[in-house]
Amino acid sequence: MVGILSDIGNVRSKNEDAAEFYEDGEMGIYIIADGMGGYNSGEIASTMAVKEVLSYLKSNINSGKPEVIIKEAIINSNLNIYKASLANTEQSGMGTTITACIKINGELVVGHVGDSSCLVLNSLGVSKLTKDHSLVQQLVDSGSITEDEALTHPKKNIITRALGTSDFVEIDLYKESMVGIKKIILCTDGLTNFVSNDEIYDIIICNNNEETSRKLIQLGKEKGSRDNLSVIVFEGEGI
Repeated sequence: MVGILSDIGNVRSKNEDAAEFYEDGEMGIYIIADGMGGYNSGEIASTMAVKEVLSYLKSNINSGKPEVIIKEAIINSNLNIYKASLANTEQSGMGTTITACIKINGELVVGHVGDSSCLVLNSLGVSKLTKDHSLVQQLVDSGSITEDEALTHPKKNIITRALGTSDFVEIDLYKESMVGIKKIILCTDGLTNFVSNDEIYDIIICNNNEETSRKLIQLGKEKGSRDNLSVIVFEGEGI
């Protein structure tokens, strides 16, 4: 069973996150996105990304290597969002993060743009598989700030890569064996900016996937998240 939940959060007037999944036997597709832009543009961009990538993957998953198909799906959606932003002035400059996962043939394949996250639970605890495309991550990588300083940095919401802001997007791909991975968590930064991996671990080991998603969002809101919060929790090895 998949736990999936998206919440408007404490202060936002609309929810610009989007999340969907599809399962067929042991194959699963899971996608989360966090939109940005004025008017309703962020909501439009994230919804387009999730629906288009999901549709492309469902139609083409058996036509080639999963890492190739997921890259094609994200490239296709990026171009469509970019064209939509040019065609309507109210949607100008819209964009979105995306983290899309395919679980197939004992492997986890992830396509990633932006600062939403894919985390995994194994015997060592909860760890982050993806790496943020953000200003703060660049500062950490360069040694300008520490990981602890990054947690409270005033510019932590500035991303350096997004879908829809250009006709080209660079996509990070991750491929992992499912062996030893018990759960996978996708979430937007409205959660990860306020809830630590240790706190996620404490919740996920004691609850089913639906309860985990609900309690994680509740905790994020209690800890003061000022953004939309979205979570997908699904089974790992053997499911």
